[in-house]
Amino acid sequence: MTYIKWTFWIVIWALLAAFLHYTLPQRDIVRIVGTENRRIDFGENSIFWAAPDSGTAVNAVNRDVFFIQAVRANGRPMVYRNEDTGSGWPPYFKFDTANLQTEAEDSVSTAAAPRWFAVRHYGWRNEFLTIYPNAVSITPVDGPDVTLIPWFNIVFLTLLLALVWGVTVRWRRFKARRITPAIDRMDMAVDERRAGVSRWLGTWRKKPR
Repeated sequence: MTYIKWTFWIVIWALLAAFLHYTLPQRDIVRIVGTENRRIDFGENSIFWAAPDSGTAVNAVNRDVFFIQAVRANGRPMVYRNEDTGSGWPPYFKFDTANLQTEAEDSVSTAAAPRWFAVRHYGWRNEFLTIYPNAVSITPVDGPDVTLIPWFNIVFLTLLLALVWGVTVRWRRFKARRITPAIDRMDMAVDERRAGVSRWLGTWRKKPR
């Protein structure tokens, strides 16, 4: 039972960590090298795409999606999708996809004369599943070695841990005051009933002469 219990909690915490890593904002320092508008036919990975841009018709089969192509300081390529989140999940309330695409097109630079930007995004890049992180904003920075402190994530995770700790402490206190005594009383009642049945059965046994 202990093994099953630990396995259960490990799976729960792993799923929560994956959910938070996908949803919380991240920032990459990149050089933007191009943009494009591509027709996407959605398949098994449709869960990793946002809803259609606000105010446009919904098409569950395919639609046009903006992309921002970039290169990291170490030369590795990075591709972001650029989609509205609207008022849905995750709650970024992004309605300016077209404006962001224009900013990205105006920020294209070459390796000879690089311009560096912090791309704020959420989601994952996975070539095997063909999924892309969704760019939320781009901000110019001084260079590829700039240090960006994720203050929002720090505050959010601190508050989340405080909430989990508070709920856990109160649950343990409630369990110690209410649930455990009730279970103990039930166990005592069951033991008394068993003892009563055993005594009653003992009266029907043949007594020695």
